[in-house]
Amino acid sequence: MNASSPTVFVVDDDAPVRKALTRLLTSAGYHAACFASADEFLAAWNAHPVPGCLLLDVQMPGLNGLQLQQALFMSGRFIPIIFITGHGDIPMSVRAMKSGAVDFFPKPFNDDDLLQAVQEALRRGELERADRDERDAVSKRFATLTPREREVMALVVRGMLNKQIAFELGASEKTIKIHRCRVMAKMQAASVADLVRAAEKIDLPSGPAAPAS
Repeated sequence: MNASSPTVFVVDDDAPVRKALTRLLTSAGYHAACFASADEFLAAWNAHPVPGCLLLDVQMPGLNGLQLQQALFMSGRFIPIIFITGHGDIPMSVRAMKSGAVDFFPKPFNDDDLLQAVQEALRRGELERADRDERDAVSKRFATLTPREREVMALVVRGMLNKQIAFELGASEKTIKIHRCRVMAKMQAASVADLVRAAEKIDLPSGPAAPAS
């Protein structure tokens, strides 16, 4: 596998199909890696989870395509999936799409349509990786906050003023201002809006708070 560029993984137990897809993808400038079974793909990708997308046959011996999709979902690792099958039907297509598949192509398929779907799948993968990297960065910054700073941040993103936070936490407004400045600096937030967006990345509750009495 080429870790320096996105890879289009082809998983199909039909050797001629794998060969044809590899030729098509290579001619379009993509790097392709082929596997004859879902288990073979999982073993390779778990060892080296490089970015890319998955062209996945539905009906295969052993783990089938839908089961592989579920296994990847349960593992928490995201890779965009395009299903290809000679045995698909409408319920199967609906199930695959509801589970997050980018597209679903019955064999034979149009090459241009498939390549367009590959382009979209790689785009989604890139966006997902960027979002995941941002969440990781925010989580690391959040981990540097003291317990009191985390309390202050939680109340700031709920829209509370310094004096309300001071009342809520039983502290002076001056102390809260100091904590708030430290939170903004550690979270690399230039504004409350930036702090709210950061909170959303780590699922910190935000929204209107009841005014302090």
